[in-house]
Amino acid sequence: MAADFSEVMPAAVRMVGSLTGAREAQVGWDDEQADAWRRAVCAAADAFAEYGEGRVGGFSIGSFSVTNYRDDGTTGAEVAREAALAELAGTGLCWSGVR
Repeated sequence: MAADFSEVMPAAVRMVGSLTGAREAQVGWDDEQADAWRRAVCAAADAFAEYGEGRVGGFSIGSFSVTNYRDDGTTGAEVAREAALAELAGTGLCWSGVR
C-alpha cells in the first residue's frame, strides 16, 4: 500500500491544489485550515489508490466478475474530488477564483 500511496500523491496534491489554489499548506493558515488541507490530500490519495483516475466500475474474467459499488458512471478523479471537498468543508479554503 505504501507504494500505491506514493504513486498517487502527486495526483492528490494537484487535486487539492485545484480546489484550494495552494499546492501546500500556506503560512498564515491556522492549524485547523492546515490540518484540513492535509486531510483533503490524504482523502484524495486514498480515493486515487483505490479507484485510479479513470472510470470507476467492475470487470469480468471468464465466469469470475467483480462489481464495484461505485459503478455509476463516475471517475476516480470525481471520487477523489468529493473526498477532498468533504475534508475542506467549512474551512474557507475552497478556491473559486483567479488570483
